[in-house]
Amino acid sequence: MVKLIYCLSRKPGMSVEEFQRYWREVHAPIAARIPGVRRYVQCHTLPELYRDGRTPAFDGAAELWWDSLDALRAARRTPEAQAAMEDEKNFIDHSRSFSFVTEEKPIVT
Repeated sequence: MVKLIYCLSRKPGMSVEEFQRYWREVHAPIAARIPGVRRYVQCHTLPELYRDGRTPAFDGAAELWWDSLDALRAARRTPEAQAAMEDEKNFIDHSRSFSFVTEEKPIVT
């Protein structure tokens, strides 16, 4: 099993609340249709971490699991994945976001 971890930053001018709502209500159903995704989790940065002028490094992280690296690569070529990547332009600042592919090594379960 491989996992794509995508650390996200919201578009300039978009509030934390707008970002989280859009990501959860609009983008999630689009991303959930990507073929072969075994699990999809959104990790939203806690709102209280934005208080007192603080700005967290990221506004959240998405975690998506596939059976293999080949399955992930195949999924990225599908119209569903292309639609999800196109929709990202509506709420993600790609210049301040990054992703990586990993394999979990559980330590404590």
